Amino acid sequence: MANIKSAKKRVKVIAKKTLRNKMIKSSTKTAIKKVVAACNNNNKPEAQASLIEAVSKIDKACSKGVYHKNNASRKKSRLTKLVNKIA
Repeated sequence: MANIKSAKKRVKVIAKKTLRNKMIKSSTKTAIKKVVAACNNNNKPEAQASLIEAVSKIDKACSKGVYHKNNASRKKSRLTKLVNKIA
């Protein structure tokens, strides 16, 4: 455990940031799963609607520093390809 006052504060700050990042990452993963589930059911309108939401969540996570920009771009690209493959 930290003894110095500033180190104690850093522990608190890091814990708060970690929780925020987990919440953002979790909601993003849920949105991605909705897109994949819609694609597996061959439900194109639902897949397109959930794709818009997922891309928005990925962009927000990227802007907050949860995902690297290339990682976010890769996720969006893969989801878009998946949705476009539906007949």
